[in-house]
Amino acid sequence: MTQDQPISDLGFARVDHLREARWGLPEAVLGMGKTADQVAQIVARIVERDRGPVLVTRSSVEQYDAVRTLTPQAEWLETPRMIRVAREPVVTAGTVAVVSAGTGDLPVAEEAAVTAETGGATVDRVYDVGVAGLHRVLAEADRLAAADCLVVVAGMEGALPTVVAGLTGAPVVAVPTSIGYGASYDGLAALLGMLNSCAPQVVVVNIDNGFGAGFFAARVTRKR
Repeated sequence: MTQDQPISDLGFARVDHLREARWGLPEAVLGMGKTADQVAQIVARIVERDRGPVLVTRSSVEQYDAVRTLTPQAEWLETPRMIRVAREPVVTAGTVAVVSAGTGDLPVAEEAAVTAETGGATVDRVYDVGVAGLHRVLAEADRLAAADCLVVVAGMEGALPTVVAGLTGAPVVAVPTSIGYGASYDGLAALLGMLNSCAPQVVVVNIDNGFGAGFFAARVTRKR
């Protein structure tokens, strides 16, 4: 393999080095389903070949320990269960407000926030402002209005993204979470509620997909 090849074939994985040029950050690694050694080798190859920060999502402490043996600068982020190799982003994005309904939504919200930061965005975290106490989100209206894009994370009935969209004209990326009681059906109720939002600037990602929301928010606010 030469350094100018777009793909690194590790036998068990083909690492795509063209994603940094297309996305503005290297290929992210999904930890689920991979052994600790596989994750460590993939991360090491990305660090060797690409310039930007590296993320491993849905990872474990065992995977982090293996990554750290090959890439000592890696860090473990406990709340979002992510491994990050922090390097200077190769692009600059705008301001992304990451808004969570409740404390139980923090793992998904932090996954979105860390991903947006990695994608070059400035992130404003506005947490625990769910609609059960509407005054909490109304008190943050100025912060919400200052964002170029918002990621709004909520479980239960998933009402918060529509409320936030009513307070700002910026794009809103709604993230349903699997937090909630029986009839929430592990996030399905929130997903359907968000898909039925009457606010036209709301788009919806899959249940618990903080990575996808954070990436999209950073991408749409990227400054050229």
